[in-house]
Amino acid sequence: MCWGWTEENAGQLLLCCDTCDDSDTAPVADSAHLLGFSDEILLHILSHVPSTDLVLNVRRTCRKLAALCLDKSLTHTVLLQKDYEASEDKVKRLVKEIGRDVQQLSMAGCYWLSGTTVEHVARCRGLVRVNLSGCPLTSLRLSKVLSALPHLRSLAIDVSPGFDASQLSSECKATLSRVRELKQTLYTPSYGVVPCCTSLEKLLLYFEILDRTREGAVLSGQLMVGQSNVPHYQHLRVFYARLAPGYINQEVVRLYLAVLSDRTPENLHAFLISVPGSFAESGATRNLLESMARNVALDALQLPKSWLNGSALLQHMKFSSPFYFSFSRCALSGGHLLQRVIDGGRDLQSLAGLNLSGCAHCLAPDCLLRKAEDDIDPAILEALVAACPNLRHLNLSAAHHHSPAGPSQHLCQLLARLPHLRSLSLPVCAVADSPPRADRAPIPPTMRAVPRGFGKKVRIGVQSVPFPGPAGPQPSSVFWSLLKNVPFLDRLELIGSNFSSAMPRNEPAIRNSLPPCSRAQSVGDAEVAAIGQLAFLRHLTLAQLPSILTGSGLVSIGLQCQQLQSLSLAHLGLMGKVVYMSGLSDMLKHCKRLKDLRLEQPYFSANAQFFQALSQCSALQRLCLVSRSGTLQPEAVLAFMARCLHVVVCHLFTGESLSTCRSLQQALLRSFQAERPALNVVVFPLLHEGLTDVIRDVPMVHLDEVTLFKSRVAEEPPNLWW
Repeated sequence: MCWGWTEENAGQLLLCCDTCDDSDTAPVADSAHLLGFSDEILLHILSHVPSTDLVLNVRRTCRKLAALCLDKSLTHTVLLQKDYEASEDKVKRLVKEIGRDVQQLSMAGCYWLSGTTVEHVARCRGLVRVNLSGCPLTSLRLSKVLSALPHLRSLAIDVSPGFDASQLSSECKATLSRVRELKQTLYTPSYGVVPCCTSLEKLLLYFEILDRTREGAVLSGQLMVGQSNVPHYQHLRVFYARLAPGYINQEVVRLYLAVLSDRTPENLHAFLISVPGSFAESGATRNLLESMARNVALDALQLPKSWLNGSALLQHMKFSSPFYFSFSRCALSGGHLLQRVIDGGRDLQSLAGLNLSGCAHCLAPDCLLRKAEDDIDPAILEALVAACPNLRHLNLSAAHHHSPAGPSQHLCQLLARLPHLRSLSLPVCAVADSPPRADRAPIPPTMRAVPRGFGKKVRIGVQSVPFPGPAGPQPSSVFWSLLKNVPFLDRLELIGSNFSSAMPRNEPAIRNSLPPCSRAQSVGDAEVAAIGQLAFLRHLTLAQLPSILTGSGLVSIGLQCQQLQSLSLAHLGLMGKVVYMSGLSDMLKHCKRLKDLRLEQPYFSANAQFFQALSQCSALQRLCLVSRSGTLQPEAVLAFMARCLHVVVCHLFTGESLSTCRSLQQALLRSFQAERPALNVVVFPLLHEGLTDVIRDVPMVHLDEVTLFKSRVAEEPPNLWW
């Protein structure tokens, strides 16, 4: 059973505790009393309570819980990320109470905490792993914290402008010399603390350096040349680098790779570089790749597309028990996929993650003249499925994968043979049942609507499109059959092949996007309703589905996917008209566990009706609305924020004027910031020239997860970081 901690759970727990008599055991007469459960069950329940609530509130209710809340299984690991109610005072008190027992601490994304509060981490002297990504840390403050942590083996930090490694004390460097896992996010050209980590086995680098400073000065990686220390990679097993767009990030990562090219670590088993756009190969990188092909056997591989396109590199690479491959955006044909990845005597039973996003030809025969509307070769996909039966994460988005007519030839039918899938990303056109008949013109979406009578209002609800259930006939679509065979899917993405977000994560923003694929016209409300089968679904993305007419399929998802926590909807239905508002409103009434909502829809009216429905999502924490030419009602936004007490992120990018946006943003901050320490509000015109400067002030955790659009399936190897 999956326990989910909610405000209602907390109330029930405290109510049960308040009714007990403060004795060491629960009343025997009341067999239904919560404290009548065994200690093992209670510890399992308590493990889902936020650490601040557990130690500062629940522990004070009765003697039994006072003892259980301090059990080492609960105090060993403290996770404060996304605990948006963890104020400065609460964190300090928490560290004071249980700091000596904590061995793993994550404060990732706790941007609202001051540097003084972060310094209290030094009191957790037994820490083995600590994640401080997103926390304000100067060189001196980092030195003070790490000097007090002699047992530290895993560290995650940000390196911001002004970082100076010469300010690190000898005690700090001694701690770093024992660190084996380092995750470092760079906002300035620097080696950070990497040169001090002489025992590194896992190195994760995130390059988020902007090409220019706020003052307009151009940055250069040459700032790092001449630094006295260079990285030590001799013990390295995992190297991962993810680059944001910009030439400066590529320039800096080359300096990190230069050391690797001199001598490839003999124990290296995972080498991954994620680069948006092109990244020219250099002599040093060629030497590195040739050395890896000769000397190491990899378990995970991701390379820039320009390093793989037209290269025979994959034929020479050795793999032991691969668990992750990413060939995103590579010109990898179906023949190359079979010859260089699947064949060659490689055992792919262990492969858990495969990213083929943007690989337009990966499921097609070798044909340089292939067009987007041409069909895939089912034999290639069948061979892939047979070779990788244990796949858990598969990304086939950003390409046209059209299935030919015929039995057992459809992409969905072949993917249904992967019962272990936990996350899946597909282009919308790939789930269409069959190709349109050549003798029949495609039906415009406006012609699909059922006449309801002139001027007659119709309430959109569950009855509009019947969803699968035991009482009714089971739908026969291939998409419905696919979802039936992957019942434990946790994340699903249906993204139009030609979709371009107005606010993408790692792509250029394109205002004039391409029209949807013609086959996507046959994917509408009924197909969306089929998603309701996924009882364990927690993350859902739907983008560029032009045939959404009423949104009734969304209602089915809201009713049946009760575990749904994050929802991203973009460009549903006709572009000039929002036709699914009633269906969306009905859906939101049932999403009691929804925490994140991202909605991107041109001409969207964020009015009182929308915010009234959204107010029923009692667990909502983060909201992002992106709407070109869209409007909003400031009074409705303020009323929504007053009703939804857990919302800490409110990002609204619409067609409203700059003065209207600034007035609303100031009103929201003035009204709610005092009681919500993590509150982050951005209200700004979507097409304003100053948007880039506004975005750079948004905490990275929100940019990466909510504000900017991207596909997240198989984006990184599973369990890359704890």
